[in-house]
Amino acid sequence: MTATRPAPDGTRLGELWRILPEDAAANADGVLEIGGVAVTELAERFGTPLHVYDEAGLRRQIRRFVDGLRARWPNSDVLFASKSLPAVGMYRIAQEEGIAVDVAGGGELRMALAAGVDPDRLYFHGNAKTDVELRMALDVGIGTIIVDNDDELDRLERLLDRPQKLLLRVIPGVEATTHASQATGGLNSKFGLPIDQAMRAITRMQAHPLMVFEGVHLHIGSQILDTAQFAEAVAKISTVGTFGTYDVGGGLGVSYTYAEEAPSVESYLDAIVAAAQAHLPADARLLIEPGRAIVARAGVTLYRVTTVKRTGRTFVAVDGGLADQMDIALTQQRYEAIIADRLLEPWTETAQLVGRQCESGDLLVDGVRMPPARVGDLVVMPATGAYAYTMSNNYNGALKPAIVFAREGEARLVTRRETYHDLLATHAPAMADVLI
Repeated sequence: MTATRPAPDGTRLGELWRILPEDAAANADGVLEIGGVAVTELAERFGTPLHVYDEAGLRRQIRRFVDGLRARWPNSDVLFASKSLPAVGMYRIAQEEGIAVDVAGGGELRMALAAGVDPDRLYFHGNAKTDVELRMALDVGIGTIIVDNDDELDRLERLLDRPQKLLLRVIPGVEATTHASQATGGLNSKFGLPIDQAMRAITRMQAHPLMVFEGVHLHIGSQILDTAQFAEAVAKISTVGTFGTYDVGGGLGVSYTYAEEAPSVESYLDAIVAAAQAHLPADARLLIEPGRAIVARAGVTLYRVTTVKRTGRTFVAVDGGLADQMDIALTQQRYEAIIADRLLEPWTETAQLVGRQCESGDLLVDGVRMPPARVGDLVVMPATGAYAYTMSNNYNGALKPAIVFAREGEARLVTRRETYHDLLATHAPAMADVLI
């Protein structure tokens, strides 16, 4: 069968292709394919709910950042903001594609190391690192620690026994236009130090014999669609001083809906580098930290319809929900959805796509157009590649979904589905002699 990107009358499929993964298409039977693999096959082999990634598209997006930044500013590096998809399979792709990785906790550090990431290519973030985590990072020879506060400097003074490269996180004072929970660059942010305190911390680091202070870090927030705000942050960070390294963070937004128009990687890099050329030393090392912008579009979540109710409204319920799409409840981000095994049929019904968790707030998509749904249909939510797996949880005893990478007609499991045995394992102390 030949896969195409049709735009049938009575649908908005033609508009949806720019939100679906790069290597997504419809086969002759009107079934969505990701990476050349039909969702019907994926559901049959791996079950649902299922996180599916277009591996080739994901790798291409990484290269756009790496090659694009290097062409504009040769002394540069790209760090994958791994909180967007903390999975060993993803860390391995980052290592293979030659990008550094930022981690923000002991678990992310362990997964990156398990994937074979070079410790020297790891950057350790976090506003409340513990002694245990810092000791863990130092023991494995982590490349760079991004210091957040004076208490962390106290810890490092106790723990350091050899030279350690450090950056300092600075609050740039940029109020990013995004959801309040995703804004991190304003003066009231819990992350980093304001400029006056930052200057004192820098003096302290520069005076310490084992603290190798290299430069400053900033991050203004996430899901930002205005590149001018990134440029403003670069200009503000330049006022802290002249250093060898400037990490200007990440935060580039993506298109989740028909209405959203995210900046291209090229326009983002143009804005960042133009600001760097205007305000930073020409020989400085420039770092960026994309996460969402690398993985969001590459990933979809695949569900199966379990219930359809036409009462006051049409409710289409699937076999997942709040437990695997927590970001919707936290940020009220709008998503789209399609019946993925009946792509070419007219979208004649407006439905509430809801999950199976016992909360009225378990609403996946409010008012989505689709063909009249039937039990057993396969539903895909596009652009769920960032933070869906990260925030997955066991609400109502839900099991965390598997992750599959699809490429050139082949699908491979990279994270298996959680089992009930896994779920109960941490409760073993309460189960006495009972083995389930």
